[in-house]
Amino acid sequence: MKKYFKLFLYLSLIGLVAIISVNYYVKSTTEPLIYHSLEKLPKNDIGIVFGAGINGDQPSKYLKDRLDAGILLYKTKRISKILLSGDNGRDEYDELTVMKNYCYRNGVDTTKIFVDYAGFDTYSTMYRAKHIFKVEKATLISQEYHLNRAIYIGNKLGVKSIGFSANRGEYNGYKYVRFRECISIVKSFFDVLRNREPHFLGNPIPLDGESNYSKEDKR
Repeated sequence: MKKYFKLFLYLSLIGLVAIISVNYYVKSTTEPLIYHSLEKLPKNDIGIVFGAGINGDQPSKYLKDRLDAGILLYKTKRISKILLSGDNGRDEYDELTVMKNYCYRNGVDTTKIFVDYAGFDTYSTMYRAKHIFKVEKATLISQEYHLNRAIYIGNKLGVKSIGFSANRGEYNGYKYVRFRECISIVKSFFDVLRNREPHFLGNPIPLDGESNYSKEDKR
């Protein structure tokens, strides 16, 4: 019994060291690419906004702040197009319609809004940005806890990425999502290593072409 306990202890220690090491590597290499204000933020043609939950037909606070940040970058001409990416896997849960309607109501030209209906996680969003939407470089828009991972994945997949912080005030459960992010970073590290392919791909929708924003959806 003592032998198995020692083995468990050693494996746990190795796992902990791996988590700490991968997190340090990802954060240290991406932290200089995160911007907190407009002053020094480079211009990019594309801004990517990640889904973050909805409450009925309204965005959660996490998502509202991401959308507001994306709209700010659009209106100040730091980006010229917005790619919205989120979960539209169930009829009763449609992040994308909420996201694009919010952008439309807040002054974003619908011809400048593109929609990724299969951005079920950050890796899928960035993989599809590269292979479906043909994005070469982008400004990633999210809360700070998430940007290190998103930028790391983007750059490893061939999308030259910088991040813009959408943090605005306090968030429910923020300590928990920051803790969970440590595990998500390790998972993404191995996703990149094995070049994981998302479940859904589809036909190309180049962002230098016509927007796939559907005018028929409710606003």
